[in-house]
Amino acid sequence: MTAPIPRDIPDLPVISGMPTPLQSVVPASAVVTPNRRPVAAAFRLMVALTAAAGVGIELLLGSPSHVLSYFMIQTGVLVAVVFTSSASRAWTARRPLPPLVTGGTLLYVSIAALISHMILTGGSPPFLTMGPTPTLGAGAGAGAGTSELAALAGWPAPANPLLHTLLPLAVAADWLLLTRPAPLRPALAATWLLYPLAYLAFTLARGVLLPDGSSASYLYPFLDVNQQGYKSVLANALLIGLACYALGLLLVALDHLRPNPVRPRRGRLDW
Repeated sequence: MTAPIPRDIPDLPVISGMPTPLQSVVPASAVVTPNRRPVAAAFRLMVALTAAAGVGIELLLGSPSHVLSYFMIQTGVLVAVVFTSSASRAWTARRPLPPLVTGGTLLYVSIAALISHMILTGGSPPFLTMGPTPTLGAGAGAGAGTSELAALAGWPAPANPLLHTLLPLAVAADWLLLTRPAPLRPALAATWLLYPLAYLAFTLARGVLLPDGSSASYLYPFLDVNQQGYKSVLANALLIGLACYALGLLLVALDHLRPNPVRPRRGRLDW
């Protein structure tokens, strides 16, 4: 009779002197050569320099602590940093930045441009020229701040069209023509709202901490608590927040529908 086969067979002892096989994952770049994108790198470097120039002009003409408090100026700094990194990655054939960063940058610069054109200036044609933005009453909105900067220099501020018109168009062109669809997830539209919410808290706290009666207590007229009260300000913030969320969802939808502008070459990995 044969002995029954045990259900649990003990592990065999390790034979000394034999190397243990290693598990390795071969990256795609080891099989397919990454493709450098000099055109995309050059364009993104130009966008970064444009953003840096616009922010630099405003800093030279006004108080840095005041200028850096504006949403558009902070967004310009973000664009300069993000596009410098994107240009470096395109030149060295490294992986692009995550869509959370690139999509958020496009959303924020679009929000700043739309608010400036549609709310602060009402679509006024002079905004598209080299002239200063008109002042919108007491409380010092973005128009007032820009007019102050222009007065300091004695000539119209050239950063107006640079930051509010040319920069958003350049960022949108890069996203449409030089960036591969992710595709973006709808949940990102809510994640992108964290920065505008943080900026709302910052600008309201800034207005409270500055001395009463200061012309620069509140940077934007629709967020001026002294003139409108907290109820109206929070209502304005809610409406703008919903519009920003809808714009984020639109950005996600467009990312799913738009064609892929980056076509990988045969035998090359186009990042």
